[in-house]
Amino acid sequence: MTLTGKTALVTGGSRGIGRAIVHRLSRLGARVVYTYRRTAVDHDLPRVTAVRADQADPASLEAMFAPVRESGLDILVNNAAIAPAARIADLTGEDFDRVMAINARFPLLAMRAAAALMPDGGRIVNLSTLNTVVAGPGLALYCASKAALEQFTAVAARELGPRGITVNTVSPGQTDTDMLRATGPWPLIEEQARRFGALGRVGTPDDVAAVVAWLAGPDAGWITGQNIRATGGLVV
Repeated sequence: MTLTGKTALVTGGSRGIGRAIVHRLSRLGARVVYTYRRTAVDHDLPRVTAVRADQADPASLEAMFAPVRESGLDILVNNAAIAPAARIADLTGEDFDRVMAINARFPLLAMRAAAALMPDGGRIVNLSTLNTVVAGPGLALYCASKAALEQFTAVAARELGPRGITVNTVSPGQTDTDMLRATGPWPLIEEQARRFGALGRVGTPDDVAAVVAWLAGPDAGWITGQNIRATGGLVV
């Protein structure tokens, strides 16, 4: 598979799964623009550009799309998100507004902007989470915002389908990122993966990036409106 000649925009591409996606798409030949909020990362890759964007602020959309407005856009990957942990009893209205703005509103607006720039046959991939089907304490806003994103994906697939633009969700399970490592002792996380995952291990960012890259490529043109749970069989 090759993405030579394609332009991709990846949100949250400085670390974790987003970083792996940037690397995968670039190695396949795509020009990649990625966003970061705090610190840009030197990916040491050709055709990679970093843009600062704060998804809490819709005005960041202009800066995010500026590098691709003239060249056009073939692939959008909505990866950036936050997952603050708080039980429902402790949540505030401000918490709700912030998480929904970053995890749901901004990706929706990004899809709208991307579709206007894409030629027929473009690709949109949204990153969700296994937690929309395996909920946990303290994850109410994270689960709700990602569930909203999954529904945006389904509707967008219908609306953009006549143009051959595919829109899909990838929902990772336990993946070795800073976010996962912050949730508890790593040996316990690894033990849970061995016990409950069909493949018996914690996933890597590259595992997820491979799925995203496939959906972004030419061989996935008949797949749209789907939620691919890239979990190593954590849920089967």
